Amino acid sequence: MPAWNAFSFAFGPILALLGVGVMVLILRWAFSRGKSVIAASPKPGNSGEYGLLIPVSTPSTYIEGEIQRRKLEAAGLRANLANTLDGPRVMVWPADINKAKEILGS
Repeated sequence: MPAWNAFSFAFGPILALLGVGVMVLILRWAFSRGKSVIAASPKPGNSGEYGLLIPVSTPSTYIEGEIQRRKLEAAGLRANLANTLDGPRVMVWPADINKAKEILGS
């Protein structure tokens, strides 16, 4: 057995305090609020708050908008259905706006 010095009696309590301190830090992180790893649900904005996407259609219901979005995707256009504060909007990129209006108009 190795020789113990005069401070060896403090080794056990110090190790216990370090263990409790680590547990306190882990539990504070686990139960803290406002720093969730899970993404928050999206909040609707105005029609102009969607970057480069431009609204092409203003359907009356979300289901009608999804049908129009799928029609555009079947034609090879990238489309998005956004639930805005003004109601559902089918949005496309600026390069596809004329073709999208033509497809939805027919």
